[in-house]
Amino acid sequence: MPFERSETSMASTEDDVVALIPALRAFARTFYMNQSDADDLVQETLSKALSKIHQYTPGTRLKSWLFTIMRNTYYTRYKIATREPTGRKQCVASNVGSLPQQEWSQRKRELMEAIHRLPRSQREVIMMIGVLGMSYKETASACDCEIGTVKSRLYRARLRLLEDLGEQTAEGCTKDVSAAVSSEIPLL
Repeated sequence: MPFERSETSMASTEDDVVALIPALRAFARTFYMNQSDADDLVQETLSKALSKIHQYTPGTRLKSWLFTIMRNTYYTRYKIATREPTGRKQCVASNVGSLPQQEWSQRKRELMEAIHRLPRSQREVIMMIGVLGMSYKETASACDCEIGTVKSRLYRARLRLLEDLGEQTAEGCTKDVSAAVSSEIPLL
C-alpha cells in the first residue's frame, strides 16, 4: 500500500530535491567529461525524480534515491548508445566534400621544409608561438631574450616562410599550420 503524503510534505521534498542539484551536477561529472552531457543527465534525472516523487519514501535518504535514478539513467543511455551503429554521428553522407589529401600532404611537406630552412632562432620562435601556442612573454623567457626580439624574429620568420612558399600574403597559406606540423617538426 503506497504511503499517503500531504501537499506540504511533497512540496518540502521538492525543495529538498532542488537543494541537491549541485550534488547531482557533481555526480553527473563522474559519468561525463562534457559539461553539457552532464547537465543533460541532471535534467533527465530531475525530470524522472519529480514525476515519481510520490514513490519516494520519507525518512530515507533523498540524495541516495536521486543518485540511484541518475546512475540507472546513465546505464540506460549507455546501453542505447552501444546498440546504435558506430559512426552514426559522423555519417559519410553528412560530409559534403573534402579537400584532396595529396594537395594537403604536399603543402605540409613544403611548409615543413621551409620551416627547417629558417635560422634556428626564427624557427624556435615560430614553433613556440605558431605551433605550441605560447605567449610572447613565455617565448621570450624560454629563448632568454626580450619580447621585442621575439616579435622581430617572428615577423622575419613569417616573411621568410611566405617568400619560400611563394605566397604574397598569409591568406594564401594553409589555415591551420599548427595542426599540419605540430606532430612532425621537432624543436631544434
